[in-house]
Amino acid sequence: MATVDTLVRRVQVANLPPADSGRGVARLPVKLMKELGLAEGDVIEIIGKRSTAARAIRPYGEDDGIDIIRLDGLQRANAGVGSGDYVEVNKAVSKPATKVTFAPAQNNIRLQGSAEALKRSFDGRPFCAGDTVATAGHQRVNADMPEHIRQLINAPAFALQEVRLTVVSTTPRGIVHIDENTQVELLPEFTERKDGERRADVTYDDLGGMIDTIDQLREMVELPLRHPELFQRLGVDPPKGVLLHGPPGTGKTLLARAVANESDAQFFHIAGPEIMGSAYGESEKKLRELFEQASQNAPSIIFIDEIDSIAPKRDQVSGEAEKRLVAQLLTLLDGIEPRQNLVVIAATNRPEAIDEALRRPGRFDREIVVGVPDERGRREILGIHTRGMPLSESVNLDELARRTYGFVGADLAALTREAALETVRRILPKLNLSEQTIPTEVLDSLSVEPHDFDNALKRVQPSAMREVMVQVPNIGWDDVGGLDEARDKLREGVELPLKHPEAFKRLGIRPAKGFLLYGPPGTGKTMLAKAAARESEANFIATKSSDLLSKWYGESEQQIARLFARARQVAPTVIFIDELDSLVPARGGGLGEPQVTERVVNTILAEMDGLEELNNVVLIGATNRPNLIDPALLRPGRLDELIYVGTPDTAGRRRILAIHTKGMPLDKNVDLESLAQRTERFTGADLEDLVRRAGLTALRRGLDSAKVTMADFETALKETRASVTEEMLSDYARIQETLKSDAVRPTGGIGFVLPGMLRPRGPGKPGSGGGGEPPAAP
Repeated sequence: MATVDTLVRRVQVANLPPADSGRGVARLPVKLMKELGLAEGDVIEIIGKRSTAARAIRPYGEDDGIDIIRLDGLQRANAGVGSGDYVEVNKAVSKPATKVTFAPAQNNIRLQGSAEALKRSFDGRPFCAGDTVATAGHQRVNADMPEHIRQLINAPAFALQEVRLTVVSTTPRGIVHIDENTQVELLPEFTERKDGERRADVTYDDLGGMIDTIDQLREMVELPLRHPELFQRLGVDPPKGVLLHGPPGTGKTLLARAVANESDAQFFHIAGPEIMGSAYGESEKKLRELFEQASQNAPSIIFIDEIDSIAPKRDQVSGEAEKRLVAQLLTLLDGIEPRQNLVVIAATNRPEAIDEALRRPGRFDREIVVGVPDERGRREILGIHTRGMPLSESVNLDELARRTYGFVGADLAALTREAALETVRRILPKLNLSEQTIPTEVLDSLSVEPHDFDNALKRVQPSAMREVMVQVPNIGWDDVGGLDEARDKLREGVELPLKHPEAFKRLGIRPAKGFLLYGPPGTGKTMLAKAAARESEANFIATKSSDLLSKWYGESEQQIARLFARARQVAPTVIFIDELDSLVPARGGGLGEPQVTERVVNTILAEMDGLEELNNVVLIGATNRPNLIDPALLRPGRLDELIYVGTPDTAGRRRILAIHTKGMPLDKNVDLESLAQRTERFTGADLEDLVRRAGLTALRRGLDSAKVTMADFETALKETRASVTEEMLSDYARIQETLKSDAVRPTGGIGFVLPGMLRPRGPGKPGSGGGGEPPAAP
């Protein structure tokens, strides 16, 4: 290697965040850069088990004073080191290369392309023969980099997708870089690496949104495999197994592969069903052979994907083959020698289906949840999947991360792929598909625009919530009129805790867990819940009691438990249950099928109490019969706020009419103020009906009617009426006072019947839920 200084420093390696990976840069301490006489952008030689090169830039602000060098996964693999190891660093000179030969770094792809594109992608980047490099030029650089470094490493990329290449050979040898005189050759197929060289197909840089998970897995797997002497010195046995569980698509398999690569261990993969054999004892034999092979090639990692398919609970399966396989797996795990340098990692999205004998220390020592990423994690994942994408300047990945609630890594990968296909569809008319190659100018003109991602979002749904309908509502506070008091309470209780949790932590108070919206039908309770979810930037799960109740024993409770579990996975989430009184009636009141509803009430009470440990999950219930709800649900800590949603006043009705006539061509003589004053006790639904009828009246005058006149509204007023009567309002006023002052009586509470409500059919018997006269109002 060509160096300009004999000064060499040993420094510890740390991971470079995914945002800077694939560029050939290393973050060094300022003190070390001064010692080595380095300016930003200078070439350094990094010496581990082998040598590689990078351009030195200053550290992140949070690393100030810490003696570490941050390298990405490819550089760590090129140097043959892992995070936590030490490397030697010295200043170096990079020579212009006369010839460089590249080949695909993966053995499952075949490349064809122009050498000019590669020259542009790697222009000025230092590397050595044997290095693995990535075409990640289109990823945006961090703002803290100097301008000349930004220009140097942000050249146009090789293709729409990041491609990893091996530097097969360079002329001259040593540290070189590509300039305009370099001859670049691209071999079409993978070239086998020499023995002892690290694979770089999956590294920690390919994993976004799981920093804490990676740290947990490293201490359980990477540390025992690479430094077993630590456990020997401490006199304890290293861990034998780790169980990864979480929703599908969160990156469990990718995480296991990355750990194997970073710890430089042999990787043995078992896909659950493929181990099963048809002959007696064949499955157990396959499993034994694989463990023997892994032991002979230690350090090694055995990864068992979908372990629930080969190790189900033995008391719930009838086949003897499955029971024998579980017993064989238990025996093999127990038979792993303490210092054998062999770790078993298993993954499943159904941890409850695994035999409990596996889930004890000494077999699977730790269970790690690989959950749905939060907004910051989604931003990291989007950055990884758009590394090689020619993104338009107007594409805002931060905004895209905010909009993709509930998306796991696989969903975000599909989203970026769909956006790329949208871009390809735009240029299809320019392509002559009979030609063998696409012209370079057409490839260079490709750019992924924001509307490509908008169209892709219509086709890609979050897989974590496929079984439960989740939406981000399109109704905001501006679409809600006449409900100012209820809106303000919801903003305080839902929007503030979800958007500003630090304020609640600072004051030492907990946010509300649930809200009950009650009032006459048609006053906008559902709309209020949707607006609260939208303004809080949360997922919205709307469900009805008919979706949750089942005739099968225990299934109703299971549905409710599953609903809350899914809500936790895609938090922040607002769960909205309409007509709550039919789902959680007062226990002992004789309403509905007593055993079913009482078990459902118990399950919801348990889930609500469990919400204290959960973050960002809020339950909103709506009903027009609050007296029928079980009183245990109405206490603080469950439904904290009871919000009355009444009929709007004159100003509120004026606002609602303005909202509903926003897209209507109104004549100048239409006086919305006068209409608002004349629609006493009209709810939002009544006013919407009034506007609709006025439009229909205009159409009756003629299909070519251009305006809706005041006369049309007058006609509509005669055809419609207020759905809320004076008696109903007085009953609700009485309920409001009762809820404020006293607890609702457990046997049906006030027991009033609103005028217009359907009375139960059939004679029935008191307390049977099958009819009879309801109790009179007090």
